[in-house]
Amino acid sequence: MQIIFLPQGLTILLCFIVWPILQVTAALICTRLPDRFFDYAAWFYRAHRWENDGEIYEQWLRVRRWKKYLPDGGSLVKGGFEKKKLVSFEKDNLDKYLLESCRAEMIHWLAILPFWVFGFFTPPIVIFYMLFYALAINLPCVIAQRYNRPRIVRIVARRG
Repeated sequence: MQIIFLPQGLTILLCFIVWPILQVTAALICTRLPDRFFDYAAWFYRAHRWENDGEIYEQWLRVRRWKKYLPDGGSLVKGGFEKKKLVSFEKDNLDKYLLESCRAEMIHWLAILPFWVFGFFTPPIVIFYMLFYALAINLPCVIAQRYNRPRIVRIVARRG
């Protein structure tokens, strides 16, 4: 429900300002949470039966073709962990990859949730546009994490 009425130009400008703030806030929250919140074996992060170890994303969405074009937030932060390419197959690096993959997934889920905030200062129909935008920007990143993680888990399991 719109409770703040602003001129159209200012409302549009505010949308362009608020989205990055919300997305950076989601990233800051997740980077400050302890690592125990990002256990790849936890129900939320592990591959579920219907995902077929992530293969559903390749079969239905051809994720392998487009995932290379997604930005890697780990490269934007000093000391961040890049997930675009594995630099090492050492156990410590693979474990770190799994942890940061879970963290990245959570960041993108949290970045979707505040779409409703725009309802305070935009007409009601805009909330649907903001939901569509949030899903379009964040779901590809979630899908890439859910596709890659089971493959890394298999490597870790094979190395025992």
